[in-house]
Amino acid sequence: MEAKAVAKYIRIAPRKIRIVMDLIRGKNIGEAFAILKYTPKVGAEVIEKVLKSAVANAEHNNDLNVDKLYVAAAYVDQGPTLKRIHPRSRGQAFKILKRSSHVTVVVKER
Repeated sequence: MEAKAVAKYIRIAPRKIRIVMDLIRGKNIGEAFAILKYTPKVGAEVIEKVLKSAVANAEHNNDLNVDKLYVAAAYVDQGPTLKRIHPRSRGQAFKILKRSSHVTVVVKER
């Protein structure tokens, strides 16, 4: 049995969240929360929230034992990109791409 949680349209670039996501993949739940608590990245807060949701889904919807859970899969997909224009000299315009992410965490029982 597995439980899943998804956070969509997070306004952080996927490459920034993937750095933190690689730290917790395959770890036990307690260890993953400890790593996220002391990781000084913005993505850590988002992933922690999604992980809490996945653990709650496992406990309430699937009646899984929380002590035996581990992060089976954790991945980040790119969401829609907001395109903005930054004016530059001599009438030029540079594009600013504000990227968003879809964060997915899957937990399973060992």
